Amino acid sequence: MKTQHTIIALSIGAALLSLGIVGGRMSVTQHQAANTSAAAPEKKVLYWFDPMKPDAHFDQPGQSPFMDMALVPKYAGDATESAGVKINAQTLQNTGMRQAKVERQMVSLSMDATGILAFNERDVSIEQARSNGFVERVWPLAPGDIIAAGQPLAEVLIPEWTAAQQEYLAVRASGDANLISAARERLRLTGMPAGAISELEKNGKISARQTLRSTQAGVIQELSVRNGMTLTTGQTLAKINGISSVWLDVAVPEAQSAAVQIGGKADVLLAAFPGVSLNGKVTAILPTLNDASRSLKVRVELPNKDGRLRPGMSAQVKLASNSSNSALLVPTEAIIRTGKRSLVMQLNAENHFMPIEVTLGAEVGDKTIVLNGLSEGQKVVASGQFLIDSEANLAGIKTKLLDEKSATSNAIALDEADATIKAIDGQQVTLAHGHFKVVGMTAMTMAYPVARIDILKGLKVGDKVRAGVRQSDDGLIIEQLIKQGVQP
Repeated sequence: MKTQHTIIALSIGAALLSLGIVGGRMSVTQHQAANTSAAAPEKKVLYWFDPMKPDAHFDQPGQSPFMDMALVPKYAGDATESAGVKINAQTLQNTGMRQAKVERQMVSLSMDATGILAFNERDVSIEQARSNGFVERVWPLAPGDIIAAGQPLAEVLIPEWTAAQQEYLAVRASGDANLISAARERLRLTGMPAGAISELEKNGKISARQTLRSTQAGVIQELSVRNGMTLTTGQTLAKINGISSVWLDVAVPEAQSAAVQIGGKADVLLAAFPGVSLNGKVTAILPTLNDASRSLKVRVELPNKDGRLRPGMSAQVKLASNSSNSALLVPTEAIIRTGKRSLVMQLNAENHFMPIEVTLGAEVGDKTIVLNGLSEGQKVVASGQFLIDSEANLAGIKTKLLDEKSATSNAIALDEADATIKAIDGQQVTLAHGHFKVVGMTAMTMAYPVARIDILKGLKVGDKVRAGVRQSDDGLIIEQLIKQGVQP
């Protein structure tokens, strides 16, 4: 019995000792947790923001004015705007992100467009009556007929010729050289052709009739001569358009017109002749912009020796610049277009990404020219950039705008051209300027807004200036006007 009591006492003691140890440990753990909690300071809130509009910052929490959601706090120590958003390597691997370098290359701009064949308006002849007369016979012709050079059009009776020829023959019989020369000149002034005058001198026979013939081959555009009609001096009988060459009128979008230059090559494919490629050259860039389509009309001249090219035919055209220029290029797929601006995700060290606003030029194959915003050698995200952009918005990373980089960026200079000031109206200036090659604006006279009113200081109508422009969301804007002969 005594032994049994001893065993029970020892068991109770062991249990109490165990509870004491556990309690001590719990007490120490709670104390350590309390100390740890006290040692960890609360994060400081820098500002609140809407992830869908990370550029807008707020001093107080609340509801977003942009979206139906609460504002999110931005804490000190989170991803900074200068470093960008950081994404771990595993996540990047899962998204299949690819990167590319900003490269500088020599590029020759080209573009695809459509066009319609038209008559060469420089190859036109007007057939007219040179003297008063009467139409006695008309050949069976009509507008649209293709004729050869020398084709008879009409036979005309010209009474005035009869008296002039009689006078010439009478004077010639006198042998007076001066009078003969004057009489021959009178025949010429009546409109008598040189061939008819030579025939008169040769056989001495008077002819008051003339067969009017076309002076060139081509298509009859107009035919106004009819049997029995009376003709007056200078009256138009026919209009003939040559077809040895034709024009191709090409509609070039305003934004792509930088690729077009006078003398540039044009590769033409006609729907009427599949597989047949024709070569032409740009002969003119018309100065008027089509307001409805925002396109320029570019004229390409094509030879048409066999006469197969007919006005009205449609064609696909590839226009190429005849010069190369140095430009910065990024893959086109790397660009995020928001509708108001264009962005790329720049890759910095240690998987940090920064949204960068860029100004874009023309596309060259699968790449796009960057006019402003990036420097050669920088890295950008070529795929997966939309996911990274969303992460940057959630982290409240502000997009690096062009204006913020203007002081430190090595971006391309403004597009410049010589100009003459035609008018100044408030913060708007009308310029007669040359070709802005990079932004694709041909030589013309047009009114532009200026970025700052001080740009116009000291300038007046008639001044010769060097104009610098940049492309904005609302069109071209004047960034500088440097008076010719004056140092900036």
